[in-house]
Amino acid sequence: MTRYAIFILTIFLAGLSAGCASSPVGKTAMLKLHTRSMERAPGTKQKDGSYRPVLKTVQWAPEKTALVICDMWDRHWCKGAEARVAEMAPEMNQLAETARSLGVQIIHAPSTCVDFYKDTPQRKRAIASAFSSAPVELSKKERWGTAWCWPQDEREPAMPIDDSDMGCDCKKKCEIVPPWTRQIKTIDIREPDVITDNGQEAYNLLSEKGIDNVILMGVHLNMCVLGRPFAIRQMVNVGKNVLLIRDMTDTMYNSQKKPFVNHFRGTDLVVKHVEKYWCPTIESTDFMGGSPFRFREDPLNGKN
Repeated sequence: MTRYAIFILTIFLAGLSAGCASSPVGKTAMLKLHTRSMERAPGTKQKDGSYRPVLKTVQWAPEKTALVICDMWDRHWCKGAEARVAEMAPEMNQLAETARSLGVQIIHAPSTCVDFYKDTPQRKRAIASAFSSAPVELSKKERWGTAWCWPQDEREPAMPIDDSDMGCDCKKKCEIVPPWTRQIKTIDIREPDVITDNGQEAYNLLSEKGIDNVILMGVHLNMCVLGRPFAIRQMVNVGKNVLLIRDMTDTMYNSQKKPFVNHFRGTDLVVKHVEKYWCPTIESTDFMGGSPFRFREDPLNGKN
């Protein structure tokens, strides 16, 4: 039995038990999320690198929570990146299905591909959300087809990995020609999901639905999951409570570049960067049970 099946069975049995107990009618179960962040030790400065992990448990109301799926395209110019997206997508789809069943708003954000869905109710729903003014100016300067929330020097240092070559880790380097046309088919788009790659649309939707909490998963962490107008930097800047699912992401990192670690440990370093300077992280196990997801080629696969 898969970890998803086990988790669904657990939810079902818990629901039966809860149904037998006396509780207020219509009361929604809270999401119990186990967060990890990196905080500086007291008396140290950022440049010292003296950080320690801080573990907390938070409870979020599902109806006030959105799950954003970032740039899980059908194709990628880097064959290695494309293969990892395809490998991760089934697990991500199961997580989204679970979150949806709990009342979490699912937002599909396949950047530059939303016109593929222009006639769908999910896309029309995002466009139709009433305008809401953000507390800070939303990012406007464009990069890679959308507005981009650039690194903020006053908040974060440079990335812990060198992605200056765009991060292709294939032995034969791939040509940078964007081939994506839509979100990968493995990830279902259902009701009442929405589709957008626009920061204002995303903010409108969150405001309209009273959503304060945003969970991010998708690719690629050192680029789009931080910088897109619906992603980590922007959501933190507008005051949302933000979490990253750290085992449901990947990076564009070539292990032949600094710091010369394997691809997956490079991703771990970027996760810690996010935990230090932007937001806490959780694992997919908070929704799925079982063990965290690892890619087949990760040397730590099977060692959780």
